[in-house]
Amino acid sequence: MKTEEILKIVDHTNLNVGARWTDIKELCDQAIQYKTASVCIPPSYVKEAAEYVDGKMPICTVIGFPNGYNTTACKIMEITDAIENGAVEVDIVINNGWMKDGRYDLILNELKEAKKAAGNHILKVIVETCLLTEEEKIKACRLVTEAGADFIKTSTGFSLHGATLEDAELLVKNTGSNVECKAAGGIKSLQDAEAYIKLGVKRLGTSSIVKEVMGME
Repeated sequence: MKTEEILKIVDHTNLNVGARWTDIKELCDQAIQYKTASVCIPPSYVKEAAEYVDGKMPICTVIGFPNGYNTTACKIMEITDAIENGAVEVDIVINNGWMKDGRYDLILNELKEAKKAAGNHILKVIVETCLLTEEEKIKACRLVTEAGADFIKTSTGFSLHGATLEDAELLVKNTGSNVECKAAGGIKSLQDAEAYIKLGVKRLGTSSIVKEVMGME
C-alpha cells in the first residue's frame, strides 16, 4: 500500500499532558506537509491551531478525555466549545462505569446528545476496549451505531493498552454500515497501519507514522 494512502487516514496526534504550543505548531506543520486526515490535539489548543492552519488541515480534539466520566452536560459543553473554536472532528470517551453497570440508556442518551451537538461535524466515540469484555464491546458497537456516530474508536491510548488487531476486527464486524472504525494507541509503524487497514479500519490515531515517514526521507 502506498505511504500516501496510509497518511490520508492518519489523525496525526499529540495529546501529551505537557504538550506546548510549539509542539502543537510542529504537529500542524507536519500534518500539512504529509497531508494527514487531521491533527488531534488538546482542547485548549484548538482555537490557536485552527487560526494557525487557516483551513489547510482539519482540527480534531477530544471530549471527556481520557476517563469519560464527566457528566453528559459537561461533555456537550466541551463539544460546543470545541466546534466554536474551530474543531471539525471530536473524539468523545464513553462512561465505562455506566457500561459496566449496564446503564445502556444513559450511554445511548449521551451519545445521541453528543451527535446532536456535533451536528455535521465528525463524531468519533472512544469505547476503551481494553477495559471491556467481548460482550460489552459488542454492546458498545450497537450503542454507537444506534446513536448515529460517525466512528467507533478503540482506545484513548492512556489506559491499560491501546488498540489490538483483535479488537479492531471485532468493532468493524459489529458496527452498522453508518459507522467506521478508528484504531488508536500503539500503532507505531507503516506495517502496523497496513495490518489495521486490511481489517477495514478507516482512521488511525498515531503520532508515530509521520515520524517514520520523515525518517525515511
